[in-house]
Amino acid sequence: MMRGRASLIAGLALTALFVVPALVALVWTPWDVTAIDVAARLQGPSARHWLGTDPFGRDVLSLVMAGGGVSLGVAVAAIAAALALGVPIGLIASARRGWIDEGLMRGADVLFAFPGLLLAILLSAVFGPGAFDATLAIALFNVPVFARVTRGAALPVWSAPFVAAARLAGRSRLTIAMTHVLPNVIGPLIVQASIQGGMALLGEAGLSFAGLGVQPPAPSWGRMLADAQTLIGSAPRLAIVPGIAIVTAVAGLTLLGDALAAHLRIRRGRA
Repeated sequence: MMRGRASLIAGLALTALFVVPALVALVWTPWDVTAIDVAARLQGPSARHWLGTDPFGRDVLSLVMAGGGVSLGVAVAAIAAALALGVPIGLIASARRGWIDEGLMRGADVLFAFPGLLLAILLSAVFGPGAFDATLAIALFNVPVFARVTRGAALPVWSAPFVAAARLAGRSRLTIAMTHVLPNVIGPLIVQASIQGGMALLGEAGLSFAGLGVQPPAPSWGRMLADAQTLIGSAPRLAIVPGIAIVTAVAGLTLLGDALAAHLRIRRGRA
């Protein structure tokens, strides 16, 4: 119990360190992230620039804050889209056993077999690289995850006495799925969304690092890491700062998901 509480507190604290600056960056940053000041390039930390400047003279703290906002937007949009597609698939599969269930799950397996990077490459070939491609690739990669989680959590609910009573009352499968089954699978979905949110952040950073995600001049943690490759020896902080930001965000969401999962298991055990 104490371990779960510690994970929850640590997860909330680390997530807040990422989310709060990202939300603030939507309306304010210490410096303009698109303003280039060649005279101030590669300056070390100072009272004017707490984390120094990059090769273009941009404030690193402002870039990290704004990059967090971009990463948060991509991750939230991708997970929301994956939930919107994956949850109905899982509900239908759990309600309609037999060939419908088998077909939907095999289709999910086929989609899951395509790595997110490959999906991003295919999408960039069609639409061109950008945040939309990264969001869509991450969303499609997560659809099978939420479909399977929904199906797995919903199957026991369909055999519950209150569902049998609803069937005897003449309610349709769609009505039962929406009013009785879905509320009972929200807990596992929230847990999985928290964990996959961290993976989505990591995926966005990886795609941006490879040049398939957010494009300049929009800030991105992955793009900052890519730009810092040639400066590791002379200015390692340019790679360390966004690297710490990525680790903090992913660790926070993962710890939060683990804590929620532990809390859910305890509640089920008591029930």
